[in-house]
Amino acid sequence: MSAPTPHSVPAGVVKAPVYVYELPVRIWHWVNLFAFALLVVTGLLIASPIWPQLDGEPYHLYVMGWVREIHFVSAYIFTIGFAVRIYWMFVGNEHAREIFLPAVWSCAWWKNMWATIRWYLLIDRESPIEVGHNPLAQAAMFLFFVLGALFQIVTGFALYGEGAGGWSAKLFTSWVIPLFGGSMEVHTWHHLAMWYILVFVIIHVYMSSARISCRGHPLFRR
Repeated sequence: MSAPTPHSVPAGVVKAPVYVYELPVRIWHWVNLFAFALLVVTGLLIASPIWPQLDGEPYHLYVMGWVREIHFVSAYIFTIGFAVRIYWMFVGNEHAREIFLPAVWSCAWWKNMWATIRWYLLIDRESPIEVGHNPLAQAAMFLFFVLGALFQIVTGFALYGEGAGGWSAKLFTSWVIPLFGGSMEVHTWHHLAMWYILVFVIIHVYMSSARISCRGHPLFRR
C-alpha cells in the first residue's frame, strides 16, 4: 500500500490508500533478489576461483561443478521470474508497467523527474506527490535493471549453450558469440554487466532507505 505523505498533500485533497505493489510483484522482487545474489557470488567464483588447487581426487571435490550448477539453476530462476514479471506488466495494475514503460513522452513525467532530482539534491524541501515509483526511479530501473537483465540473460545463455548445446545454443550461442567476436569477449561483457546491475542494486537500496529516513528529517519539513 502506498499513499501521498502528509507533508506533500495539498489542502483539500482527500488522502486514500492505493494498492501499488501487488502480491506477485512482491514475490518476484524477493525471489529475484535471492537469485541475483546467488548469481553474483557464483559468477565471481567462476571468474576467479578462490581455491585454485585442492588435494584429493577430483570426483571427491566437485566444488566448481556445484558452483556452476548453482549458477545455472539461479539463472533459470532469474530468467523465468523475469518472464513472469513481463507477463504481469500486461495483466497487473498500472504500476506494474512503470519500470518497463516509463512515460518519457509525457511533459508532466519530465517535470516530475526534475522536481524529484531537485529534492534529492536538497534544493527543494518537498518532493512531488508520488504513488508508486517516481520518474527518476522508473528511468533508473529501466536503464539499469530491465536492460541489464535482458543483456545478462542473452549473454548468459549464449555462454551456457556452448557446453550444453540444445535450445540455448540455437537461440543465443549461434549469433551472440560471433556478434561479440568470441567467447572470451562475451565472458568479459557478461562480467561487466554484473557490476553494472550490482552498482544499481546498491544505489537502489541506499536511495530507498534514505528516502524513508528523510521523510521525517527536520530539513524536509517546513
